[in-house]
Amino acid sequence: MTERKPKVAIIDPNTLAVLGLKQLLQEVMPFLSIDTFGTMGELQANHPDDYVHFFVATNILLANRPFFSERRRKTIVLSLSLENGSQLAEFRCLCINVPEQELIRSLLVMEQQGHSGGRNLPSHPIATSQNPLSDREIEVMTLIVQGYINKEIASRLCISLSTVVTHRKNIMEKLGKKSVSALTIYAVMHGYVDINSI
Repeated sequence: MTERKPKVAIIDPNTLAVLGLKQLLQEVMPFLSIDTFGTMGELQANHPDDYVHFFVATNILLANRPFFSERRRKTIVLSLSLENGSQLAEFRCLCINVPEQELIRSLLVMEQQGHSGGRNLPSHPIATSQNPLSDREIEVMTLIVQGYINKEIASRLCISLSTVVTHRKNIMEKLGKKSVSALTIYAVMHGYVDINSI
């Protein structure tokens, strides 16, 4: 019998924001099943207590505060501001109006703090012992996710710029990643880079 994936709900009428957040959550936590809802009514029609977390737009939370207050530990408010004010003080908030790299970092920090050591989470589907990267590629990857540009990486590792470009291309192909954000998630989730260094 297969293990059921923990379910997360995103409740937000902004379709574009929902699609983006769903993609990021699937990268950060591929073991989750993520459902999306445009309204509170849609969520309530789909067994809301089956979800381990709710990512909810501020306006929906405020309109349905009693429901989410009862589920405060499961609720993450999608905020447009770093200044949340006293209205949202009892909830964990995630500012979504930030650059992609900062949002990725916030999600990774949230995952690590909320489930340190994988507590309450199913086993990760990717075997960490299977490392497709060479030692040099790991060095290059860690510098990429720490924000260094190709020229700086070449200088730090005493290799040519073209060698860095080749390593970068090989890393992305081997891991099947298409962006630095996806690479960052991989590096943090597999322990190559500490979240505090990005």
